[in-house]
Amino acid sequence: MKTRWIAFFCAAALALPAFATLEVGSTAPDFEAKASLAGEEFDFALSEALEKGTVVVYFYPSAYTQGCNIQAREFAVNMDKFNAAGASVIGVSLDSIERLNDFSADPEYCAGKLAVASDESGEIARSFGLDVADAHPGAKDTRGVEIGHGFAERTTFIVTPDGKIAGTIGGMSPMENVQKSLEAVESLANAD
Repeated sequence: MKTRWIAFFCAAALALPAFATLEVGSTAPDFEAKASLAGEEFDFALSEALEKGTVVVYFYPSAYTQGCNIQAREFAVNMDKFNAAGASVIGVSLDSIERLNDFSADPEYCAGKLAVASDESGEIARSFGLDVADAHPGAKDTRGVEIGHGFAERTTFIVTPDGKIAGTIGGMSPMENVQKSLEAVESLANAD
């Protein structure tokens, strides 16, 4: 029953369109967060990442859930292409940094290539205009571990080095989200 509930939640999250209040051309909220890459914690700051180029900030419901696993894997597999287009990627969820340390190092998903940041309070997601759902008591992830946190809607923002939103991608499958994100950053790179 619990597995069916999580599958329903993930399917519903995919079916909902993104209602982000941040429009193309608006300034992205700067944020700092504990993040993890290959299981190693570090302090992430959007302003510092933007000094190196475009940043893909993608919000996802939870590590170790079906759609989020697919999306993380797709970003990891395509990380060289994002980097070649001058972009870095940071995933943001309401997961604890401890869960993200595992997820970022997991060879099946982030594979040590994709950085993920912890937004336990949902404050970062809300600052981007995203809806944050309450935790679902008893909900478990694909490993059978209780999730125990709320969920941000699946939406991706393409942020240019000047801190402006160049694109918002939501309301589609995790695979399509990654492909549209890659197309957006490659288009920006080709425009230079």
